[in-house]
Amino acid sequence: MAIVAKLADGAEPRRSRGRRRTIVTVDRRARDVPDQVAVVGGGMVGLCVAWFLQERGVRVTVFDRDRLTTGPTWAGAGSSWGNAGWLTPGLATPLPEPAVLRYGLRVLLRPDSPVYVPPVADAGLARFVAGFVRHSTTGRWRRAMRALAPLTRAALGAFDELAAGGVTAPTRAAAPFLAGYQDRADLDALLVELAEVRAAGQPVDAEVLDPLAARDLEPLLSEQVRYVASVHGQRFCDPGRFVAALTESVRARGGAVHETTAVAGVREVGDRVEVLGPLPAAGLFDAAVLATGAWLPRLARPFGVRLPVQAGRGYSFHVTTERPPSGPIYFPASRVACTPIGDGLRVAGMMEFRRPDAPPDPRRTRAVVEATRGLLRGVDLDTRTHEWVGPRPCTPDGLPLIGPTASPRVFVAGGHGMWGITLGPVTGRLLADAIVVGTPAADLAPFDPLR
Repeated sequence: MAIVAKLADGAEPRRSRGRRRTIVTVDRRARDVPDQVAVVGGGMVGLCVAWFLQERGVRVTVFDRDRLTTGPTWAGAGSSWGNAGWLTPGLATPLPEPAVLRYGLRVLLRPDSPVYVPPVADAGLARFVAGFVRHSTTGRWRRAMRALAPLTRAALGAFDELAAGGVTAPTRAAAPFLAGYQDRADLDALLVELAEVRAAGQPVDAEVLDPLAARDLEPLLSEQVRYVASVHGQRFCDPGRFVAALTESVRARGGAVHETTAVAGVREVGDRVEVLGPLPAAGLFDAAVLATGAWLPRLARPFGVRLPVQAGRGYSFHVTTERPPSGPIYFPASRVACTPIGDGLRVAGMMEFRRPDAPPDPRRTRAVVEATRGLLRGVDLDTRTHEWVGPRPCTPDGLPLIGPTASPRVFVAGGHGMWGITLGPVTGRLLADAIVVGTPAADLAPFDPLR
């Protein structure tokens, strides 16, 4: 297929003004390039796939069961709304890690553990946990980190492309991004992990701060936080606002976005793909992308995707502060993430392996509160708003599923675990290229949905 790369100044009517960018123009006579693509799932990942398909001249229709344009309200954007909103390629590491083996499975069964597995009779969950533990070795973590590094290195650049193309929600430099500890051994563990991340090919710099200087830099840190590292080169955003802005950008560029529209199934009809909705049929398309997060297996299994995708549910809430911090605060030992959102602080934590649609468990919220208590100064953790739970889509090997399925017309983008916000745009760009060009880039090989 002939592909021509040219530089444009934004003169094409479907583009927003911005810096000069590379536009991929496809000779559609060279192969059967999809003209209309359905994207099932309108979270960060699905919307980014849709946006980058539009960049390549493809018409898109997005379906999502939630509302996407509600912005900073409780409902909306599925698991993209209430998370920490970190854009942290230097910290985007595989979830299965050697610490799981070091602390033992008994920790996973404790209700107050930051990673919790409920003791229920669930064969699918047992299969996932067994695979998760099997991949929690140093060797497998390093291989997974090397696989992620090409995506993490390109992650922030993909956000810049969205901004240049007219996505109006801002991203902010995490200046500073602080990681706080009560024990020196935990800080040392972070420094070792960052060295491993650098060895895998992802640049990341950090410096250890004097605790008094750290509290001058961020007065919210309490005296219990005795060891602090500042991680450089990261960003953050308000994920609800960002997803809403992506939705509006896709619409402004001619895409159709159907909110509160649950998709019942996807099937091949000849050389087309039919998306089945609440009505007899939502439409026929040249191709479909399944980006339904923790619900991915239901739609993807008929197309040969067998790797488990388990909901790792995160909990968050909002608290007011006299002065929001200028950047995120992370308490890695407790797995608690704090992000300035609006006029206060979003506190997020927990990895609860449970059904994605299960009702919220208030014990998980209390576990996040108790893990945070005493570490922040001047914050009333007992006066909370916007309590939320959302299911992160986790895989046993800690790697996402990105690429074609057993059908040449059905593609998958999901399983990013905690890193769907960070890796959503670069995933969208790489998968859009694979759909248009017909061959996935080499960087996508480790994420084969059929592995």
